[in-house]
Amino acid sequence: MIVALIRKIFGWWHNATIGTSIFTKFQGKKVGEDDQGNVYYVHKKDNRRWVIYNGDIDASRIPPEWHAWIHYTIDDTPVEKPMAMQSWEKAHEPNKTGTVDAYSPLGSLNNTGVRKKSTGDYEAWTP
Repeated sequence: MIVALIRKIFGWWHNATIGTSIFTKFQGKKVGEDDQGNVYYVHKKDNRRWVIYNGDIDASRIPPEWHAWIHYTIDDTPVEKPMAMQSWEKAHEPNKTGTVDAYSPLGSLNNTGVRKKSTGDYEAWTP
């Protein structure tokens, strides 16, 4: 309980701070939520927009349709006017850089194995 309170007061990188939560309660109007549980708000008096993340704060966790809305590219929220997903589109995933799920090519320090020999189009530089 105490750790959660201290984290809420000082840990802005984990979730919304107390100040943001109070501002949102009194000045924000909820306009929607995405599939990750992130909640989107608009200011009651003007057109400011913001998101309260469900979990760690990472901008890459915002799906494309909400990204377009929060950056004023579109006026209607994805709740009001859902975007059609194209057959070639993949489901949104947050950036995995710095996590255990990050891509590691063959031969990198994080991946066992040996890189393939070059195909002859590479010449080492010698001074």
